[in-house]
Amino acid sequence: MKEFWASVLDFAKEITNHVGSQLLPDFRQVQASQKADGSLVTKADHWADETLRRAIASRFPSHGILSEEGEHRFPDTEWCWIIDPLDGTTNFTRGIPIWGISLGLLYHGTPVFGYVHFPPIGQSFHGFWAGESGLPDIIPGAFMNEFSIHSSPDELSSNHFFNLCSRSTSLLQQPFPCKIRMLGVASYNFITVATGAVLGGMEATPKIWDIAGAWVIVKAAGAVWVSLESDPIFPLKAGQDYGGRSFPTLIVSRAELVDVFKSYIQQN
Repeated sequence: MKEFWASVLDFAKEITNHVGSQLLPDFRQVQASQKADGSLVTKADHWADETLRRAIASRFPSHGILSEEGEHRFPDTEWCWIIDPLDGTTNFTRGIPIWGISLGLLYHGTPVFGYVHFPPIGQSFHGFWAGESGLPDIIPGAFMNEFSIHSSPDELSSNHFFNLCSRSTSLLQQPFPCKIRMLGVASYNFITVATGAVLGGMEATPKIWDIAGAWVIVKAAGAVWVSLESDPIFPLKAGQDYGGRSFPTLIVSRAELVDVFKSYIQQN
């Protein structure tokens, strides 16, 4: 399996670098249209999605694929890649340089490898996490540009950051104990907790392609992923359509802060 994981990492690095380099000339240059759920999509999203799906099918023909711009029904395969070909399309079209390409590899419905590449800022993140997948030979770890990362051990203070999506603002009680930041990219929101840059983050309506790659990195970095629904997110179920489903999520740097941050969230 060591050779397999090396090939998975090499593949993820190569294909996201290739896609990212091709997307950069379109950064702030393309027009977007609105999808049924209100999110934006561009020709760049579609091109990146097709390129990623084609590359995965060529390198790992037995693996299933679920992607934002393609098939949303989870396949009945041992392995499945979940793709977000351009996380942060609004930032991409408006000229804000935080957007990325996210890949998550799932084993029997549970993420075990994640890779997220942010071309404009030159940051790439990856992680391995066996969790409850049943795979015995994964050495957990989270990395940024090949350097190990870990969530912050800091105590809560008003000089620390907490990330939000725009749909989460109405759910927080005020005054809030941290400075609030809004980045516009779900995966980067999550991953900044893994790097130790912020103490927590919340997304009210992330989709499974926003989550799959970052979930592994967050868990491997020692942060805590809290589903704000009663049912766990993983494992995903074969045959189920995940296109319209959201997974309200709280990410916290360490377990001791979970109840602290949850006390500020007004759940519907």
